Amino acid sequence: MRFFASVPRSAGPARTLPALLALAVALTGCGKASSSLGSGGALGGRAPAAVGALSITTRNTIRLGGAEAALDAAAVAGASYPGLTAASRPQAVVLAGEGDFEAALAASVLAAAPLGAPLLYANGDTLPAATAQALAALHLTGAPALGGAQVIAVGTAAAAGAGYRTLNVPVAAASAEPASVAAALEHLFELARGGAPRRVIVLAGESAPALQMPAAGLSAESGAPILLVSDAKVPAATVAVLKRLSHPAIYLLGASTMTARTISKLAHLGSVTQIGGDAKATENSIAIARFTDGSFGWGVKEPGHGLVFASATRPLDAPAAALLSASGDYGPLLLLESPAPVGPALSAYLSDIQPAYGRSPQYEPVRGAYNHGWLIGDEGAISDVTQAELDSLLEISPSRAGAEEGAEAPAE
Repeated sequence: MRFFASVPRSAGPARTLPALLALAVALTGCGKASSSLGSGGALGGRAPAAVGALSITTRNTIRLGGAEAALDAAAVAGASYPGLTAASRPQAVVLAGEGDFEAALAASVLAAAPLGAPLLYANGDTLPAATAQALAALHLTGAPALGGAQVIAVGTAAAAGAGYRTLNVPVAAASAEPASVAAALEHLFELARGGAPRRVIVLAGESAPALQMPAAGLSAESGAPILLVSDAKVPAATVAVLKRLSHPAIYLLGASTMTARTISKLAHLGSVTQIGGDAKATENSIAIARFTDGSFGWGVKEPGHGLVFASATRPLDAPAAALLSASGDYGPLLLLESPAPVGPALSAYLSDIQPAYGRSPQYEPVRGAYNHGWLIGDEGAISDVTQAELDSLLEISPSRAGAEEGAEAPAE
């Protein structure tokens, strides 16, 4: 590993070097200062409109993205970080290969505070046009805790030669099984955070990707890293992380595919709680959105929340959208199993948390709680009719109890 002269050498980043060496993560590139990026080329720093094909916007929803994961990720990054001011420029981005869903999913924790890194996709070792444009428009400042790194490349060399200071997390090596990559990303998050997490999310690698997708937003919001197990065993890399974290809280997603022996072994390494587990993607995402355990979990059971909607058939959209769960109005990921319709389970859930107001001044809409939805992808993922339905389900509306509320209100 080599640190180039342009990398800051303050006391903080220097202390991370041994850990980075242990991870075999390489920092390369001369770095691009924001002053050298100009206005972001034709984008003018406004990545969502130009890169992500920002589509239909309604009263309560905004659609980000297009027909491909790279477009969706670029749109989310640009909406979260316009790059026009110092405060709207991220320290670093995660660059992941479109062919490795599990690595991209595990990288979702890097969207959590304090790093707040958006994720962009590479096509093998090449940069899609949307990704390249988004990188330029973001005006990356560099992460001091990671030696000034601007790009965290997970299993791709697409950023090589582009001039960004890059941390390379290898994935392609035969020894880099998914659990090892997830463990490496957990360690990287510790360095960025400056301390070890007390909670982790554990996924069964063999469970359906649609059932794993909600873990991306949950990890980004909570700062709980994602670790992987197989149905029949707990890999050595995962065991090593759990032992080092000294009996953390373990939240299992997809536990229905794990053997009793695997769950028992995890129970010896931490305090185990199972969440979700429904065989249907929509119902599973709703269960995860409702779940809470003390300070952990979304606990979305009432109005006043951000919500992120994605297609269960497009797994890469979950890591792409993770930043929306860790910034702005912090929304859990809810899944639709087809472009249309909304479906009874999701419709019932949204009706249950739909904002309402009464007739008295104390209960006017301007004093109410509001829900807002981000939709990921084009109409092939979520139809425009579905977007209209979601908009209505998110809209604040008169309460059935409005008359009673008005009667109980004190006279002015």
